[in-house]
Amino acid sequence: MTAADEIDPTSSLHAWLAYDLRLYRRRHRMTGAEVGKIIGYVRSHVSNLEAGRVQLDMKQAGRLDEAWDTGGHFQRLVTFARKGHDPNWFLQHGQYEAAASVIRIYQGQIIPPPLQTEDYMRALLAESDAEDLEQAVQSRMARQGAILSRTSPPYVWVLLDEDAITSEIGGREVMFDQLSHLLELGKLPYVSVRLLSKSAGAHLGLDGPFRLITVKNRLVAYVGARRGGRLIEDAAEVQELAVDYERIGFKALSEDASRARIAEFLEVASEDQLAEELPQRSD
Repeated sequence: MTAADEIDPTSSLHAWLAYDLRLYRRRHRMTGAEVGKIIGYVRSHVSNLEAGRVQLDMKQAGRLDEAWDTGGHFQRLVTFARKGHDPNWFLQHGQYEAAASVIRIYQGQIIPPPLQTEDYMRALLAESDAEDLEQAVQSRMARQGAILSRTSPPYVWVLLDEDAITSEIGGREVMFDQLSHLLELGKLPYVSVRLLSKSAGAHLGLDGPFRLITVKNRLVAYVGARRGGRLIEDAAEVQELAVDYERIGFKALSEDASRARIAEFLEVASEDQLAEELPQRSD
C-alpha cells in the first residue's frame, strides 16, 4: 500500500485535493509522467502531490482544470483549502498531533497545552467559553496523553516567553506545581523547553502562538487565535512559519539556562509561600 492509498479525502480539503488528483488521473487513464507534463513537473512531484506530501498550487490547478475540463474544480478546492474553510480542521489537527514525530511550539503568555498540569489547565479553561468545564478539561487531557503517553512519543520542542512562567494562573500553588512539572518534563529526552527572556525584546512570536507538526515527512502548522485557530497545510505558508520558528529560537535561552531561570522562579515562589505560612505557624 502506498501513501496515496492511505489518503482519506474526508479528513481535510488538502487530502481531498490529493485524492481527487489521483482519481482524475486514473479516470483519464494517464500516468504520473503525463500529468507532470500538464503541470510542468516531473513524475515524482505528481507522486508527492497524490500522497499529500506537497500541495497543489493555483497555477497547477488551473492547468488541470483546463486539461480535464473540470469547470474549475481543482482551483476551487485550492482556494478553500488555503483559506482554511475546513469544518473538520480541529479533528484533523488532533489526529496530526497524535501521529506526529516532531511538534515544535511557540507560545507566548501561557504554558502550552501538552505541558500543562490538570489544575493549570482547569484554571485557564474556567475563563474560556467552555460550556462544560470538566468535559473540556478531560478532552484536553486526552489530547495531551495522545502526545506524551504514546509508546514512541514525538519530540516536543517548545519556545516560551518568560511571561508564561511569571503569570500566576490559578494562584501561587497551582503555578508552583506547574513550574515543577515543567522542570520534570524538561528532563525527558524528547522534550525541550527554552525561554525567551524579557530582555530578548521584539521577536516574530509576538504576532501570536503557533506550532509546526511533522507527520510522515510532511509538515503542517497550526496558528492560534482567541476564538479559534487555523490549521495550515499549504506548503509555502507552512515553510514561512518554520523559518519564523527558527528566527524566534535564535533569541531564546539555552535549555540549561532556561531550566535555571524556571528554578529561580520556583525558589522565589517557595520562599513567598513560606513567608505567608510563618505568621500562621507562630499563632
